[in-house]
Amino acid sequence: MPKDYSRTLRVADQIQRELADLIQHEIKDPRVGQITVTAVEVTRDYSHAKVFYTMLGSKEEKLLVENGLEHAKGFLRSNLSHRMKLRVTPQLQFIYDESVERGVRLSKLIDEAIAQDNITRPTDSDS
Repeated sequence: MPKDYSRTLRVADQIQRELADLIQHEIKDPRVGQITVTAVEVTRDYSHAKVFYTMLGSKEEKLLVENGLEHAKGFLRSNLSHRMKLRVTPQLQFIYDESVERGVRLSKLIDEAIAQDNITRPTDSDS
């Protein structure tokens, strides 16, 4: 294993996989429907973990998901402690990840700019 891939990163990756599985298969709350866990950052002492997630939907749906995750936080932490044999199971903090949404918006802007450029600039076949 490379030295730059620390134990903290491996634990964060494992927490991400386990939380994604727990959210998909164990949580029965309809508010926490189709979300994707995009990343997890764990402190060096494993006491806290920032869980980044994304979803498609309106602002109201995002608020419902946020409330659902807050409600399920204890359940997820408890099940995470059973699945992972860590001395300390981190406190979970859920943070909405806007990077996917920003990427889609930028991609759409680029496509619109290219389409506009093709309309305003004549092509070689038109000359």
